Amino acid sequence: MAKQPRAWQRMLSGRRLDLLDPTPVDIEIEDIAHGLAFVARWNGQTHGDYPYSVAEHSVLVERLFTAANPAAPMKWQLAALLHDAPEYVIGDMISPVKAAVGPGYGELDDRLTAAIHLRFGLPATIPVAVKKQIKAADKLSAWLEATQIAGFSVEESNRFFGAPKSQIPLPTTLTPRPPMQVKADFIARFEELCP
Repeated sequence: MAKQPRAWQRMLSGRRLDLLDPTPVDIEIEDIAHGLAFVARWNGQTHGDYPYSVAEHSVLVERLFTAANPAAPMKWQLAALLHDAPEYVIGDMISPVKAAVGPGYGELDDRLTAAIHLRFGLPATIPVAVKKQIKAADKLSAWLEATQIAGFSVEESNRFFGAPKSQIPLPTTLTPRPPMQVKADFIARFEELCP
């Protein structure tokens, strides 16, 4: 009988997260924040002294979501902050790579997302309308990142991510920061949204 390959990862908290069958009890916000603070967006192809991390992106997406949806309950703000949380263990892949990997990536992402949501009191699946609002903030964040730190022209960004249609004030400067500083900001925002 062939030995099953290891499908779990040991976290700094000491938890062992089964990637194929994740359970909410094996998920800790410290592990998520730490992992996301060290995962680079844009495959690390950004300007600055530090990579622009998924944690930094997540905080920005939550800010944009909340600004565009000021009446949104805190649970949906939390869902926006955690929208890329599975990437703390599976990494961030640019869209062309996700397409090449195929549906297995999406299925793994969905299982991890459901476990993360349940761990922090969210429904396993976010309502479609809320998911669309979070996606709009995510695309706006991608546009800002692309034009400010990833070397895209405004025209390219408009073509790939859509021109900003938002009436909310947009950040004028994105500056990649040290991972531990970003981790602290991510956890602080989490604690505001999930006391």
